[in-house]
This record gives sequence, structure tokens and C-alpha cells, in this order.
Amino acid sequence: MGLTKKSLYTDQQNELAVLAKVLGHPARIAILEQLTEANTCICGDLVTEIGLAQPTISQHLKELKQAGLIKGTVEGTKMCYCLDIGRWKIIKEQFFSFFKKISAANNCC
Repeated sequence: MGLTKKSLYTDQQNELAVLAKVLGHPARIAILEQLTEANTCICGDLVTEIGLAQPTISQHLKELKQAGLIKGTVEGTKMCYCLDIGRWKIIKEQFFSFFKKISAANNCC
């Protein structure tokens, strides 16, 4: 979406749309599930666990990191990833607020 179109929407609407888009790929969901189950930083295990090529995993990790869903730290020559729990709490509240508005709406049909 171009910059001129984004200006038609609130910051919250734009942010929720970006998050929904990032979460809209099954490989990213699988990566997030692996990070959740591991409950620790993961370095090279994702390629084995997810079954995708390293460059593909790296691209998905980049998208997740840009959205603030995960954090990455350098450990030696590897980049290790974990969930950004503080950010997830904020995201949870944003989506909860959105869904709360929907559930409070009148059913007109």
C-alpha cells in the first residue's frame, strides 16, 4: 500500500494490518510456534524443525523481527532468536481492543 493510501487510516489500523500480514504466512506461524515451544533462544534449529531452506527461514525471521514479534541476539557467529514478550503483550491488547469493538457491534443482518 502506498504512503498516500496509508494516510487514510489511523496508526492503529495501519499497525494491525501490518501485524495481520506478517502473521498471515504459515511458515511464520510455524517459526513462532517453535520459538514458543523452545522457550529459549533458537539459532540453527529452525531450518531442521521447519523444513525450509536457510535463506527462506532467514527472510521470514527478518519479517518477524521488523514487525517486532521476535528479538535477535548475536551469539558467536550465529544469530539467535526469541519472542519479544513485551511486544506481544502490547499486540495482544491491540487485537483484543479491536475484537472487543467488533463483538460489541450490533448485528444488522
